[in-house]
Amino acid sequence: MNELDAVRIGLVSVSDRASSGVYEDKGIPALKDWLTRAVRNPISWESRLIPDEQDAIAAALRELVDVAHCDLVLTTGGTGPAPRDVTPEATLAVATKLMPGFGEQMRQISLNFVPTAILSRQVAVIRGKALIINLPGQPKSIAETLEGLPAAQPPVHGIFAAVPYCVDLIGGPYIECDPAVCKAFRPKSAQRPAPT
Repeated sequence: MNELDAVRIGLVSVSDRASSGVYEDKGIPALKDWLTRAVRNPISWESRLIPDEQDAIAAALRELVDVAHCDLVLTTGGTGPAPRDVTPEATLAVATKLMPGFGEQMRQISLNFVPTAILSRQVAVIRGKALIINLPGQPKSIAETLEGLPAAQPPVHGIFAAVPYCVDLIGGPYIECDPAVCKAFRPKSAQRPAPT
C-alpha cells in the first residue's frame, strides 16, 4: 500500500486592514477551502496574516520556508500597482529561482473575466525546496486561478495542475490531487502508482 506523503503548506494573506482587524480576512479561508478539496495528501497548515509591508512579507516567507519547512507557500493580496502593493517585491527578494510561467498563466486566466488582469503583478519563485506563488486577493479569483476554466472552449488550464510536478522537481513531497477538482499533470515517467 502506498501512503500519501504529508504536505506542509504556508498561507499568507497580505492586507493592512484585515491584519489590523478592520475586516475579516477571506483569503486564507478561501485558500484552505480550495486546497482541502483539491489535495488528497494529509496537509499541515502554517497561516500568517500580515500588513502590506515588504520587509514583513519577506520575513514571513523566509520563516515559512526556512524554519517551518513548508513545501508550498501561497500568498494572497498585495499584487496590484498601488503604492502599498509590495507582495511581488517581497517574494522576489527571497527567491533563488524565478518561475515566470505561473504569473503569465494567472493573468491569462483572469483576462477571461476582466481587462484589468494585466495590472496584476503576481510572481512565483522557488526558495530552497519550496515553491512560493502570489495569488489574487478575491476568493472567486483565487479558485479560478488555481482551477482554471475546464468547461471553457478551449479549456483554460489552472496553475495548480503544474504545482505537484514542480514540487517533485525541487525535491518536495509527491502531491496527489482529486481529479474532480484539479487534474495534476506529470509526465508518465514521473507518475507513481495510485494509492490503494
